Amino acid sequence: MKGILGKKIGMTQVFTENGDVVPVTVIEAGPMNVVQIKTTDIDGYNAVQLGYNDIKEKKVNKPKQGHFNKAQVGFKKYLTEFRVDDVNVYEIGQELKADLFETGDRVDVSGVSKGKGFQGVIKRHGQSRGPETHGSKYHRRPGSMGASSHPSKVFKGKKLPGHMGHKKITVQNLEIVSIDADKNLLLVKGAIPGPKGGLLTIKESVKASK
Repeated sequence: MKGILGKKIGMTQVFTENGDVVPVTVIEAGPMNVVQIKTTDIDGYNAVQLGYNDIKEKKVNKPKQGHFNKAQVGFKKYLTEFRVDDVNVYEIGQELKADLFETGDRVDVSGVSKGKGFQGVIKRHGQSRGPETHGSKYHRRPGSMGASSHPSKVFKGKKLPGHMGHKKITVQNLEIVSIDADKNLLLVKGAIPGPKGGLLTIKESVKASK
């Protein structure tokens, strides 16, 4: 299982050899460093711990400073793990870049969607509004709250106003259209959740391409 963290740059379009237009999302993937290697004998599972995005020493607490110093890598803002089948192909301090993937690979991309703040049911759930004429005072409200005397409660899961967006979303089975290894850029077909500059997780797809 290959995986890497990246930053969303934005969207653009590229042309294929046949002249077709393909919308792509540009991701700055890595570079990342291997901070720790976990094995079945010691930790109960095989995984590599990777650090991403250099930061200043004063922004890292003492335990993490020791963790990074032991691996002899710079201080990182993000730490994440990827489960792997064979840990022997990795070394402490090894640098992983966008060329970890190849053109044509299928990946799953996870990100945090844009936050919309507190929204009503029309925007949040797509419900219809009430009448606008004949003295109606029921325009954008959520509707009936429940039954009368029995069961005398609002059932769990009712669609109501509330916080919209800012949730982790995974888009599966996206195709890598192109790779710029020199600039650490991945061009992934289609849209990806999150704002420009948002943190993304790019993993080898768990689904077979169709």
